[in-house]
Amino acid sequence: MFELPPLPYDYDALEPTMSAETLQFHHDKHHKAYVEKANTLAQKAGLDGRALEEVVREAKKRDDKKLFNNGAQAWNHAFFWQCMTPDAGQPSGALAQAINQAFGSLDAFKDAFAEAGVDHFGSGWVWLVTSGEGAKVITTHDADDILVREGVYPLLVCDLWEHAYYLDYQNDRPGFLKRWLDGVANWDFAARQLAAANGQGDGFRYPAPSAGERRPGEAGEQPRPSA
Repeated sequence: MFELPPLPYDYDALEPTMSAETLQFHHDKHHKAYVEKANTLAQKAGLDGRALEEVVREAKKRDDKKLFNNGAQAWNHAFFWQCMTPDAGQPSGALAQAINQAFGSLDAFKDAFAEAGVDHFGSGWVWLVTSGEGAKVITTHDADDILVREGVYPLLVCDLWEHAYYLDYQNDRPGFLKRWLDGVANWDFAARQLAAANGQGDGFRYPAPSAGERRPGEAGEQPRPSA
């Protein structure tokens, strides 16, 4: 069974960008519910014991919308927690180079990221990804994620569902995205993801199920972008 991964920081660590109340509701209620439903549905589908990455991809192949939605949301949220830190700095090294090459500057990237998030209609996610074409910003609707997209590797994501920001910002999604990028975006995590996309180390994976064995070749890896 999949477990709800703990937050990598205290509930109040991201204040004032994100309140302890928001994190408690978001992690302890919303994320927990996705994990619990994914466990129930994966068992019914005969997929219990497999890596969550594989469960999400298999659910997509089978057009099992309930399993896909809950499994993908469980994965997206676990990735999202890693994309934030109370010790936000600035991108450097290969990540800074990739951002500058794709967008011209860090400020231009932030503008593109925030604009994509604001323009996204309804619930979903805004991502910084890398591919054979370099870094780019994309959005996905509802539970859709990067795991089912060939040749695209996630570096950073921000949650656009209202439960991610409404307690703190009400309907001010632009303000939320600006504060998020300036205050808590985890550039070190994004840099490790970029290195993994380039074959240097392992990228993010959801914690392995607590029971059951994975089959050979089912380690839950994300696809690396083609050159």
